Amino acid sequence: MIQHPGHSNDDLAARDVITKLGASIKTLDNGSLEITSSGVKPVADFIDCGESGLGIRMFTPLAALSDQALSIRGSGSLLKRPMDFFDEIFPKLQIRIQSNGGKLPIQIQGPLVPSNITIDGSLSSQFLTGLLMAYAAAGANDVRITVNDLKSRPYIDLTLDVLKKFGVEVTNNNYESFAFHGSTLQPATYTVEGDWSGGAFLIVAGAIAGPIVINGLDAHSTQADKAILQAVMDSGASLSVTSDKIEVGPAALKAFQFDATDCPDLFPPLVALASYCQGTSVIQGVSRLAHKESDRGITLQEEFGKMGIEVRLQDDIMLVTGGTGVHGAVVHSHHDHRIAMACAVAALKADGDTEIEVAEAVGKSYPDFFDHMKQLGAIVHSTLLTSKS
Repeated sequence: MIQHPGHSNDDLAARDVITKLGASIKTLDNGSLEITSSGVKPVADFIDCGESGLGIRMFTPLAALSDQALSIRGSGSLLKRPMDFFDEIFPKLQIRIQSNGGKLPIQIQGPLVPSNITIDGSLSSQFLTGLLMAYAAAGANDVRITVNDLKSRPYIDLTLDVLKKFGVEVTNNNYESFAFHGSTLQPATYTVEGDWSGGAFLIVAGAIAGPIVINGLDAHSTQADKAILQAVMDSGASLSVTSDKIEVGPAALKAFQFDATDCPDLFPPLVALASYCQGTSVIQGVSRLAHKESDRGITLQEEFGKMGIEVRLQDDIMLVTGGTGVHGAVVHSHHDHRIAMACAVAALKADGDTEIEVAEAVGKSYPDFFDHMKQLGAIVHSTLLTSKS
């Protein structure tokens, strides 16, 4: 049984994939999800992950546990994102694969056979998450996955914690290799944590236009994006963190330095925060941004430039000059949920109105985002967001 609070587009896509892989999902009276499965037994000849990069990387190795030929599809920006890691690794696991020049759609046929392999972890940790789960489901024993240059390590900590809760112990050798010892997955009740990726925007909103109180985020979480707390603290905002709530409010904000290499999804809220910080903030890890829903480094530079904020890109560094005044403008999300939310948060204290084109992109991960902005006192009309009075 899994207690799960969300109904984002990613959630709905995940449910669709899970049911296509042969599991049944029942929503209980208390809102929890009860998932029943007798193994990966696809009920269709394809799975569609929508625009979810996590979904495609995590579910494809799980789908490959079946011996059925399957087409793995996606839509929107996912069609442009590289998938050649499947071409490289799957044959080593005895999975047949045919891709579209390293892009979707791809055709696969398992079953996956756990083996000693080496993968590149520099692009994303999400493929490793999928492989760890698939190896666990396949009862992997006395094999290991070796990883070169693993990024986003906290997400792997979260993956290993989930596997442990479901009965599988994996030995983590300093994030350089992960060894399996034959333990098998067991049914369990699991409570899904509040999402620090979405919560980061609320925390920054509080630093810009608060004070606000946020409930439901676990201060002891291993989620990478919990690091937003350090950036907000370094900016000089008022911050209080307890076991059950986070209180954050504005102050005389100052420029900060932050390494987002392991938490690249924090770039958009960090740029919104830096826009209001006096001086030039330095954010490291730009190389992690190229293959998101948009090329986020360039997109942030373009859209925040429209709002009067200078964003410079220098190799792996982003420089954001803040404290110069944020101006309302017509901006575009580039169909990227985090860009839409970043622009909205920046608009809370902007001079004038901000119109966000394709603002509905927030539905990918945070469908209630604009309702929560209203609760903060923002005036929201369709895609028009007015600065807080």
